[in-house]
Amino acid sequence: MEVLDALLMGLLQGLTEYLPVSSSGHLTIASHFFGIEGEANLTFTIAVHVATVFSTLVILWKDIVWIFKGLFGFKTPGMNECQRYALNIVVSMIPVGIVGVFFKDYVEMIFGSGLLVVGICLLLTALLLTFSYYAHPRQKEDISLKDAFIIGLSQALAVLPGLSRSGTTIATGLLLGNSKEKLAKFSFLMVIPPILGEALLDIVKGMTQGVETASGGIGLLTLIVGFIAAFVSGCLACKWMINIVKKGKLIYFAIYCAIVGMVLIGHSFM
Repeated sequence: MEVLDALLMGLLQGLTEYLPVSSSGHLTIASHFFGIEGEANLTFTIAVHVATVFSTLVILWKDIVWIFKGLFGFKTPGMNECQRYALNIVVSMIPVGIVGVFFKDYVEMIFGSGLLVVGICLLLTALLLTFSYYAHPRQKEDISLKDAFIIGLSQALAVLPGLSRSGTTIATGLLLGNSKEKLAKFSFLMVIPPILGEALLDIVKGMTQGVETASGGIGLLTLIVGFIAAFVSGCLACKWMINIVKKGKLIYFAIYCAIVGMVLIGHSFM
């Protein structure tokens, strides 16, 4: 992988991690056309995913501090608002944790990660975003434990490349009647532990296969460039996406996903 490739793919990852267009699907597309495969692709993917987690920590640091203060500040009897929010995040992690630990390799083996799969999943993302745009369920004040679990189920389905994690979770929450303003932040906060956990598992897996495999043969400068690019673009996209969700303009991303999905499906049969 060249430094320029790392820069472009890092920018792509940072932008698409938060926009509802599937970062994994776009990385698969970029890897296909750049000719990047195998362990090099895996190592780079881990690095840029961790970078986007850091961008979430930077942009939403006030919310994260608020949650931790609530968790460790037992000043009132019973469960306070911060603790309920943290419990919702934990509950939302259960489905993706089960899939990630026990079934991810099995799912990838069955469905693969080729352009045809990405195209089909992008069409599914487009449909889900469209349904959430036109549906008008009764609005709720807070995200319930039940809703958090259902949103977590949708996140677990998004292990497939092309099925946008942010698009799936936000659209699911909207269909459940949750507030647009609260959903965007919740969607970004709930993914922090799973991404860090997945990165840790992949690193351990790589280390058990040897130092050369764990590094993927990628130079340190290449990884640093990709990491910084993903972090900076991730910070910008995170703030942008929160405003987009508040304004309810996800339909434009549905159109984009539909167009790209159809192009990829057509390309697969050429």
